[in-house]
Amino acid sequence: MKTNIPYLYSVKSFWARKATNGLTAAGMALVVYVFATVLMLTEGLERTLVATGSPDNVMVTRRGAETEIQSAVTREQANIIAGYSEGARGLDGEALVSKESVVLIALTKRDTGKPSNVTIRGLSPAGFRLRPQVTLAEGRWFRPGTSEIVTGNKIASGFRGARVGERIRFGLRDWTVVGVFNAGNTGFGSEIWGDAQQLMQAFRRTDYSSLIFQLADPSRFEAVRERIDADRRLPLEAERESVFYAEQSEMMANFLNILGLTLSFIFSIGAVVGAVITMHASVASRTREIGTLRALGFSRASILAAFLLESLLIGAVGGVVGIACASVMQFLTLSTMNWQTFAEIAFSFTLTEPILAKAMGFALGMGLVGGFLPSLRAARMDIVDALRAG
Repeated sequence: MKTNIPYLYSVKSFWARKATNGLTAAGMALVVYVFATVLMLTEGLERTLVATGSPDNVMVTRRGAETEIQSAVTREQANIIAGYSEGARGLDGEALVSKESVVLIALTKRDTGKPSNVTIRGLSPAGFRLRPQVTLAEGRWFRPGTSEIVTGNKIASGFRGARVGERIRFGLRDWTVVGVFNAGNTGFGSEIWGDAQQLMQAFRRTDYSSLIFQLADPSRFEAVRERIDADRRLPLEAERESVFYAEQSEMMANFLNILGLTLSFIFSIGAVVGAVITMHASVASRTREIGTLRALGFSRASILAAFLLESLLIGAVGGVVGIACASVMQFLTLSTMNWQTFAEIAFSFTLTEPILAKAMGFALGMGLVGGFLPSLRAARMDIVDALRAG
């Protein structure tokens, strides 16, 4: 008895019914597009926030505070930590420590005219050196002790009054935009920077929001964290800056994953039903052909495999088309509110190899599930009954 039907048989059968198979593949492509886009969205958000921080930097905030907005570090506490011997120093001998103040203001978006929250970050002079990924794109940096600010490239392009030479009013002052910086694929591109002392005066604040410093030896992080935890004068906690910002994406990333997977599951039911109908119709129209194959000596397992391969081809085509459509989303930048910080953040869709594998696996899974029962029906046909059909 013959056991294997040539793979070319399944390919030719798929092509002979390209209209109905194409429509089924299109339905699967839509599901794969939704599935891949949600994964890309989550990946883009997480990468943006993870890239914002450096593993060599330590972020110090009030114990229990989930964001810098909720945190408060007194001047005395900041001075104690700034004196730690574990901190790195620049070529000028100055400690690489930035005492920072973070507040939210509402700015008007250029395209919609609606207000949205934007993060204002007050920096110490060392703040620039702690973020080498940030470069000046236009104009100049603000001068300490003045009402000058610089805006992230995504803020400058998305909000009114945020370009070089324009003015923004907040904290009962007019602030002049003297520069625009490029922060790459990080969350800093969605911030406005100014002098920490001037911003604290404008908002009548006496405490900093956070303190960031670089370690001379990154392996000393645990020792520094234990030192802060053991000091009763410091009701603070330390995290690696990269870890701190990664945690800022958890709530939204989880929501996007749950929403996306739920939608993908619902849509996939329709796609699988479509595959079942298509394959059942294919089996019904090829009853005599199946009987002939059985009469020629091909086994039931071989017929099952042949029809399953045809169904997998439908899934594969749908997967490729869906992924191709989703890949176009990489050229778009999405701006939305981070639910943990309540500030606007801009990020891009990011397509990675694991996402490609998951999306393609999802498409093939729909093809396998949708084609299994029709393929089983074809394999179990009686030879005589099949030859008499039609």
